[in-house]
Parts: sequence; structure tokens; C-alpha cells
Amino acid sequence: MMRCVKKTLAKYGWAVVAALGAWAFQTLASRRGQPINSIHILTAALCSYAIGYRFYSKWIAAKVLMLDDRRATPCEVHDDGRDFVKTNKWIVFGHHFAAISGPGPLVGPVLAAQFGYLPGTLWILIGVVLGGAVQDFVILFCSLRRDGRSLGQMVKDELNSTAGWVALLAILSILVILLAVLSLVVVSTLAESPWGVFTVGATIPIALFMGGYLRGWRVGKVFEASAIGMVLLLLAVWGGQYVYRHPAWAGPLTIKAEPLAWGMIVYGFAASVLPIWLLLAPRDYLSTFMKLGTIVLLALGIIVLLPDIRMPALTPFGLSGHGPVFAGKLFPFCFITIACGAISGFHSLIASGTTPKILTREGHARAIGYGAMCLESMVAIMALIAACSLEPGVYFSMNIKGAEAETVAKVSALGFDASLEKMHGLAVMTGEKTLFGRVGGAPTLAVGMASIFSGVFHGAGLDLWYHFAIMFEALFILTTIDAGTRVGRYLLQDFLGQFWRPLGETKKMAPAWLASFLIVAAWGWFLIQGVRDPLGGINSLWPLFGIANQLLAAIALCLATTVILKMQLQHPASGRPVYAWITLLPLIWLLTATVTAGIEKIWHPDPMIGFLAVARTTTKPQVRFNALLDATVTGVFLLMIFAIVLLSVREWIRLLWRKESSRLSETPPVWLPDYAVAEGRPGGSGSPLLLTLLLLRELSGQTAIERAQARACDCAEAKTTKVTSYLEVAQKRFDGVNRCC
Repeated sequence: MMRCVKKTLAKYGWAVVAALGAWAFQTLASRRGQPINSIHILTAALCSYAIGYRFYSKWIAAKVLMLDDRRATPCEVHDDGRDFVKTNKWIVFGHHFAAISGPGPLVGPVLAAQFGYLPGTLWILIGVVLGGAVQDFVILFCSLRRDGRSLGQMVKDELNSTAGWVALLAILSILVILLAVLSLVVVSTLAESPWGVFTVGATIPIALFMGGYLRGWRVGKVFEASAIGMVLLLLAVWGGQYVYRHPAWAGPLTIKAEPLAWGMIVYGFAASVLPIWLLLAPRDYLSTFMKLGTIVLLALGIIVLLPDIRMPALTPFGLSGHGPVFAGKLFPFCFITIACGAISGFHSLIASGTTPKILTREGHARAIGYGAMCLESMVAIMALIAACSLEPGVYFSMNIKGAEAETVAKVSALGFDASLEKMHGLAVMTGEKTLFGRVGGAPTLAVGMASIFSGVFHGAGLDLWYHFAIMFEALFILTTIDAGTRVGRYLLQDFLGQFWRPLGETKKMAPAWLASFLIVAAWGWFLIQGVRDPLGGINSLWPLFGIANQLLAAIALCLATTVILKMQLQHPASGRPVYAWITLLPLIWLLTATVTAGIEKIWHPDPMIGFLAVARTTTKPQVRFNALLDATVTGVFLLMIFAIVLLSVREWIRLLWRKESSRLSETPPVWLPDYAVAEGRPGGSGSPLLLTLLLLRELSGQTAIERAQARACDCAEAKTTKVTSYLEVAQKRFDGVNRCC
């Protein structure tokens, strides 16, 4: 009787959730020319995530993947206290979310806001429920059943070695474009901003101090060092106002974009070759805590303030393709601009990296693979709300490159209210010399975040909140740049080592410096091209990043489709090959949008869009060369897409026509007894406060340091053991792709 009552209440409850979501979507889609509140976007998002997770992901887990908690995961089979470690489900969830939530879901939705709030909202919600979360979930499942293998290795095993080489080239290509785009975002944010340059510049000596503190004074005491570092960072934000207000200090720190870009290149090279414990590890600790803390603050600010959405639902730029932020029509450019917020190929590297090595039960893959991606999509929704809550005139004035008076005239001609007085007043309130031409999305997001934070406190401290947001974004992005450069160096050395073994030796100085120089030269080239671009660089570089990222997502979905097809064909009587559509349909949509965007970026006759059109019409040799280079890179991306898709389609046809065995490369199953399955359930794992503390210890590396110390030889001196353990954990932290875009 009680069970029937619960079922009835659950049915009515989910009916209410569905009705509430339908009301929110109907309001978003139908209201034109009337003010709308962010509560409608939040309601649509939460209802979509709830229904997608409860019903769609549960159906995939039960019917398609057939998750089985009796089957031992890699950490159960290979538990070594180092790489394979049994970890609580919710700690793994937090670890995975921290790894996949990069700057992409913050910047992409802000740029795509030029189309209005409606297209971005719909793509973020529909894309994640049917595509992005499914990709993460299935790839995590695949890696779980293959001893935690990487994406490239799984592609090689399930398809062939050629596809594996294409996957490796795709990863390297994405890293180069990713690092260039994120560097450009930082440069655009800090150009001619003495307060910002001082605050972000201060993070380097703070990180170096933390490195020395952790290495020589209080070895491995990550919490202590992180607490000190965060206090120093906040003091740097607060102290920047005095630099801004004193011309003698502000003058030397008012740096133009190109010198900043060269400084970024030098920094990237230094971070790649310096000892990990000196700069990368301390900055990573700071970034982890600041990232999670600031995202929580932003969520609370939006919930408390519930700002009105001032951007229209649709702008005319979606049809015309002549948007002032970046050129291109709504289809396909909205769908590659919001890359990480809806679906991200980079996530497949995380889902086949550390996460499957610490997951205790197969059943947990649903919450971590599907659920964490829904939470990251929520971050993208918050960024979209922050951008669309600004006045459209302010948004477009910040994101158009050019002289101030010309920018105001352009924005006014577009039908939005803009004035020099308003922008100058806002610049004074935020502690900036100017907010005109601050392209790249990050300054716009910082203004939106600062408006929300200060609104909670009745408008107080807009300048401090703005530079706090700038510090958060820049610190976040710089951590991705220096860690990504080092990861790129490792990948390149692995590749070069196939031809001459000494080049693959990562601990020798000469090969490490050579590979670092090549990686930095590659992304630095694109960065300088973006800085010198008269449109601000985002017009060409961000679409390249979107295309590269979606290429990797296409590779992941090809692998996922192949695995599902093989699983179903192994059971001719009960198997349903049609289940492969859960990944095949997102793949078809992704290919349609990405290939269309790539073709338009190469051959579109409009110089605002097509690279070859720019090369034909420009009279500047440098601009022509850059356009031809971008066209070549886009063409290479398209060739890689075609290669991997053709190899995959050939495999699917052979499987369906029974010309090839449906043998999977899964590791032989190890079955757990009933008591072990019961012990693996997270029901009695402790209070939320305890789990939060344990998660922070896991994210910081403190737990890993303690495990390493426990493994150390008892006869070693205590000081030497601590230093060795800390260095081992710091090195391992950057020994692979462990964080996202």
C-alpha cells in the first residue's frame, strides 16, 4: 500500500516538474518586446536537467549500457593507492565536475548572447540533455570496462590504429587552438587595465611563494598554503585600486595588447619548463578553490537577485550573419560558439582519464558522467544570464573593436541605446580607464558578475567585485594555459619519441625545452594573429576553437556509437542495434553544424566570415597570410572529421552486415560478492559537511600526499619522505589531461 502511494506521489510530482518546465519554455519562446526575468531561464534549466537525468539517463543506464554493480571497476581490480583508488561517489562527482568545468562554458555563452537569450538557452539545455551529458556518460562507461584506458587508446582498440592517430592529432590541434584562444581572452581582458594587470600579475609571485612554502617550509601542507594564497589574492584585488588611482604606478602597468601577448608567450614557456612544484601546482591549488567558490557565489547571487533579462530574445544578427561580436548566422555559429556549455569533446578526455580509475561502482557512472555535465551546463546558463542582464548597448559597446565614438555610432545604428557618457561612467565605477573594445567575453562576464554581486549588496563595491571577477577569470584561464602547455609538451614528446626515442624523454632538459618551444610557438602564433586582427581576433579564433572542440566530440561519439552497436550485436536474439541512435543522432547534428561552420569559415564570400575572402580582398600581407593560415587549419580539421567518420561508418556497415565480429576490447569481468556491492553504496558515507571537507582534501591533493607518505619507506628520514611524496603527487597532477577547456 505504502509503495503504491509513493509511486502515485512520484508520478504527480514529475508531472508538476514537467508542467513547470513547459510553462518556462513557453514563456521564453513566446514573450517578445516585454521584460522577462531570469527565473524563467533558471526554471527551464532545472526542470530540463531533472527530467533528463531521472528518465533519459536512467533508461540509458538500464537498457542500453546495462550497468552492473556486481562487475568490479578498475579501482577494485587494480587498487594501488596511487592511480587506482577507491573513492566515495560524491567525492568523485566533485572531482569530475572540477575537472570538466573550464573557462569554455563561461566565455562561449557570453559571446553567443549577440543572437539573443533564446537561441543560447535552447542549445545549452537541449544540447546537454541529448548530447553532451550522453557523450560524457557513455565514454566514462567505456573507459570503466577497459581498465580506465584513454580516448585515443579506445579508438585504436575498437576501430583501428589509423583512427587512433587521428585522435592524437585532434587532441594536439585542440590544445593549440584552446591555448591561443584563452590567451587572447586574458590579453583582451588586461589590455590597458593597470588594476587588472597588477592583480593578475601578483598571482605569479604569490604562486612562487606558495611553491617555496610547500617545498621547503611546510612540506605538502596544501590547505595552509592555499588559505594564505587566497588571502594574498584578495589583498591584491583590494590593493589594485590604489595602483589605478596613482598615475605614477598606473602608467607602467597600462600595457597594450601586443606586449601583453608576448609576455603571455614567455610565461607559457617558463611554466612548461620550470619545476612543477614551483609554479604550476601552487597556481592549480589556488585556481581550484577560487573556481568552485566563485561559481557557488555567482549561483547564490543570481538566485537572490533574480536579475531581469535585458537582451531581446532574438536579435537580427542571427539572420543577417553580420553580428558585431563575431560574424556568421545563427546556424551554425551559435552551436560551435557555445561549445563547452552544451557538448564538449574535451570532456571525453576527462571521462577517460582520472575519473574511471577512482570510480567504485559502475552504477555511479550515471550520476558522475551525466549529472556532472548537467551541472556544468548550469554554469553556462549562469554566464548567459550574467551577460544578458546587462543593457544591450553596454554589451555591444564592450564587444566591438574600434574607436569610442565610432563604436557608439555603430551600436546606436543597430537600434540599441549607447552613449559615451554611460560607458565612461561605467568604466569609472568598475575602476577601468575604458570598457570600449574589451572583446573576448571575459570583461563582459566580469561586468555582469560584478553587477549581480554588487546588486546583492545594494550596489556597493562595483569596482572591487569587477576586479575580483577579472582575477577569478584570469587565474582560472592562466592555470589552463600553463597546465595545457605542459600537457601539450608531454603529448608532443610522446609523438616525437615514436620517430627518435631521445625526443620522448620528458625528464631531460633539451627534449623538454624543444617540445615546449614548439607548442608555445604554435599557440603563440595564433595568439599574435588574434591580437593584430582588426576585429579583435575572436571573430576568427573562437570559431576555430569551437570547430576543433566539436571535432573531438565527433570522435568520442563515433567511438560511443561503435561500442553500443557491438554490445547490441553480441546478442542477436535480444540485442537492439537501434539503441546506437542515442549517440548517432547527436553525432549527425554535430557533424552538420561543425562541417557547415568549417566550410563557411573557409569559402564564404563575405570577408567578415570567409578566410579566403579576406585573403582575396585585403591589401595587407600579414592579414592575407593569417587568413590563409586559418583556412588551412580549418581544412585540416575538416579532413580529420571526414577521416574518422569514414572509418567509423565502414566499421558500422561491416558490423551490421556481419562481415566483422562484434568483439569488444573490454577487459575480462571480475565479479564482486554481494557484501562488496552493499559496501560500495554511498548511503552511509557521512554528512554533507564531511563530504565537502573530504572533497576539498581530494581536490587539493592533500589526500594523495598523505597516501604517498604512507607508501614511503619507514627507514627514510621524515623530512626527505615528505618532500619526495609531495614532489611525486605534484608531478602526477600534470602527467596527463586532467582538466578541461
